[in-house]
Amino acid sequence: MFVIPAIDLRDGRCVRLVEGKADRETVYSGDPVAVALKWQEAGAKWLHVVDLDGAFRGKPVHLALIRQIIEQVAIPVQVGGGIREKAAVEEVLGCGAARAIIGTVALNADFVAKLVGDFGSRIVVSVDCRDGVVAVRGWESLSGIKAGVFGRRLRESGVERVVFTDIRRDGTLKGPNIQAVADFARETGLKVIASGGVSRVEDIQKLRKLEALGVEAVIVGKALYDGRLTLQEALAAAEEEDYAG
Repeated sequence: MFVIPAIDLRDGRCVRLVEGKADRETVYSGDPVAVALKWQEAGAKWLHVVDLDGAFRGKPVHLALIRQIIEQVAIPVQVGGGIREKAAVEEVLGCGAARAIIGTVALNADFVAKLVGDFGSRIVVSVDCRDGVVAVRGWESLSGIKAGVFGRRLRESGVERVVFTDIRRDGTLKGPNIQAVADFARETGLKVIASGGVSRVEDIQKLRKLEALGVEAVIVGKALYDGRLTLQEALAAAEEEDYAG
């Protein structure tokens, strides 16, 4: 299982939000490039970069900064936040991103199918849920669509991989919603990158047990920035099921 450190960009800084709420922000660094290099040096094999301003505005805002991050690191970077048009996908991939993560626009199955047709597995969908219902537009609205139903539609459109986030756990350090992740993976057959709530080694161990269902990676943010969990500990837990710390 891969452990993917998160770098969330807002106003050019590296921040974390609680439950995706713009008014519950903690700033961790004014130099996101330095943060990216730090995670690479600590052993990260992937980075997860989110343009939070882009998510709220509906189009990427930090493309120059994202390009700078990608140019400075030697590991692949997946990028999300406000990618709602084909042109935005092309811009993000043009910056050197290995994957473009789309969210709100994925409700349009025909559009998703066209994107997958053009870009293949470089298209990843962010399935963000609150109480089992898919949230859209920077997590500010609920779509009314159940996560499992949405996931099956995505698979029918050719999507291979999603980032699954339980919004109520994101940035809270309360632990991931293991049951929700397992149910989603089982119902959809998609490759799943779990996100939200990871705070300790045991959380990663539990997610690792879901690998057979297709859970291939976990995104970790606040726990790393707060020092509750080191990246080395997280990587060891992902690689060794009986890791004891």
